[in-house]
Amino acid sequence: MSTTAPVPPTAGTPGVTLDLSKSGPTPFGRLVAVEWRKMIDTRSGIWLLSITGGLLALVMVIIVLVVGLNDFQVDAAGLSQGFTLPISLLLPVFGILIVTSEWSQRTALASFTLEPHRARVLGAKLVAVSALAVATILVALVLGALTNVLCAAVTGNPLEWNLDASELVWTIISQLAFFLMGYALACLLLNTPGAIAVYYVIALLLPIMLWSTLYAIFDWAKDVLPWIDINTALTPLMTGSDLVGEPVDVDVVNYLQAGWTVVLWVGLPVALGLWRILRAEVK
Repeated sequence: MSTTAPVPPTAGTPGVTLDLSKSGPTPFGRLVAVEWRKMIDTRSGIWLLSITGGLLALVMVIIVLVVGLNDFQVDAAGLSQGFTLPISLLLPVFGILIVTSEWSQRTALASFTLEPHRARVLGAKLVAVSALAVATILVALVLGALTNVLCAAVTGNPLEWNLDASELVWTIISQLAFFLMGYALACLLLNTPGAIAVYYVIALLLPIMLWSTLYAIFDWAKDVLPWIDINTALTPLMTGSDLVGEPVDVDVVNYLQAGWTVVLWVGLPVALGLWRILRAEVK
C-alpha cells in the first residue's frame, strides 16, 4: 500500500492567491552589491583588473629603476598622477560593461523582472561605478606613496609629501568624471563596441592627437577647447597648469568650464540614456 503526499496549492490555482502585501522592495544596498559583483566577478572584469594590476606593477618597477639609476628627485604629487594614468586607461570600461552587458548578453529581462523599477537598477549601477572610481584613486595614492618611499630609499633623497587636499579632491573628481562618462555613453548607446570606441576617441585619442596640438598652436583653441573637452577643462583645477604645462591662475571661468564639460559629456548622455532605457522594449 502506498500513500501520496499532498501537493501544496500554488499561485494560479483557482481560489488560491499569492499574498505579496508584506513583501517590501529590494533594499538599494543589495542592488548595489549585486551590480558590484556583476561588474567585478566576471571573466572580463577579472582580466581588466589583472592587466591593470600588471601595468601598475610595471610602472612602479620602471620608476624605481629610472630614479635609482639617474638620481632623480620625485614627489608624491607627481607619482600619484603617474599611477592614476594606467588606472584611467582600462578601468573606465567597467562603467561601460556594467550597462551594455545587460543588453548584449540579454540579461536585462531578468534584471528588470527581479527589480521592475529600472531607475533603481540604473542608480545601483551608478553607485557601483562611482565606488570603483574612488577605490582606484585610493590604490593609486597608496602605490604612489610606496613608490615615493622606495625612491627615497634608493637615492637617499628626502621624501617629498606635497600632495595637497585640493589636488587630491580634483584628482578624485576627474577620475569620477571619466568613469561616469563611460557609464553615460553606455546608457546612450547600449552597445559595448560602440560605447568603448566613442569613449576612447573622446577621452584619449582626441586629447592626445588633436586637442593638445591645436591648444599649443592656435590662440582660439585656448578659448574654445576648455568648453568642449573635459580633460582640458579639468587639468588647470588638478595641476594649476594648462594642457601644455603653462601656469594658470584658476578663477570662476575655470570652474564653469569644468562644470559645463561634465554636463556635456556625463549629464546630457545620462539623461538621454535614461529616457531611452526607461522606454525600451526588453526582449
